[in-house]
Amino acid sequence: MQGKILKGISGFYYVHIAESGIYECRAKGVFRQQKMKPLTGDLVEIAVINEAEKTGNVEKILPRKNELFRPAVANIDMALVIFAAASPQPNLNLLDRFLIRMRMQHMPVTICFNKMELLTEQQRTGLAQIYEGCGCPVLFTSAKYKEGMDTLRQALAGKTVAASGPSGVGKSSLINLLQPQALMETGEISRKIERGKQTTRHTQLIHIEGNSYIMDTPGFSSLFLPDMEKEELQQYYMEFAQYEPQCRFQGCSHISEPDCGVKDALAAGRIHPIRYENYKLLYEELKSRRKY
Repeated sequence: MQGKILKGISGFYYVHIAESGIYECRAKGVFRQQKMKPLTGDLVEIAVINEAEKTGNVEKILPRKNELFRPAVANIDMALVIFAAASPQPNLNLLDRFLIRMRMQHMPVTICFNKMELLTEQQRTGLAQIYEGCGCPVLFTSAKYKEGMDTLRQALAGKTVAASGPSGVGKSSLINLLQPQALMETGEISRKIERGKQTTRHTQLIHIEGNSYIMDTPGFSSLFLPDMEKEELQQYYMEFAQYEPQCRFQGCSHISEPDCGVKDALAAGRIHPIRYENYKLLYEELKSRRKY
């Protein structure tokens, strides 16, 4: 049978099989010999040992489309970054840092602003416009009033998604709306390994429906920029690209040079000032890093 690893802990792997449920499996010794470790998100083939007790062995790991290291997970199709639209005010510099990290890993991102009920329609439009040129879809939801959930489900359909964002933005509430059985499923694995709440420290996928899965990752309040040169930063601001050919100087940093196509676009309202200000702040941060 073929399924997806929802969680791995202490040598046990909890594999979700469509229509059958979750099987507690051990991995064959051949994986150790090959120096290959099953990861959360892996598609695997298992051999059932006991159907009544839902136990088995992982026989084969199918080829991975990608592999992330923090957290260690395989076959992620998309990152869903969730911020509050208000209360607390979204830290858009922090959001930009996340987008840069994901783009460096060639990971598609969908931006979700929760607590949409705290903004007027005009305010929501203004917030969406900041990111309309960045290559990431922007969604609005209200976990409190269960609004925007159909649009969110459509964005996740058929994908294995890693949900990230600061603490306190309603991430867990949205996941529980997407899959009301999430807590039960987490509990089922917890009962199998008899470790209860300690299991929340480990990476775990939650089956939503069909081929849709979501992984809740720990909340973050700060993100360091990856190790990169300041000249590389502009390639992660996709809205700059179409205006760079109009720059007078090759290798223009879009900071202090004259006749800059990006700054001209900024002045004309075609690049959002908040995105540009974040770019300048991050550029200065990279510039001031000490070189060893």
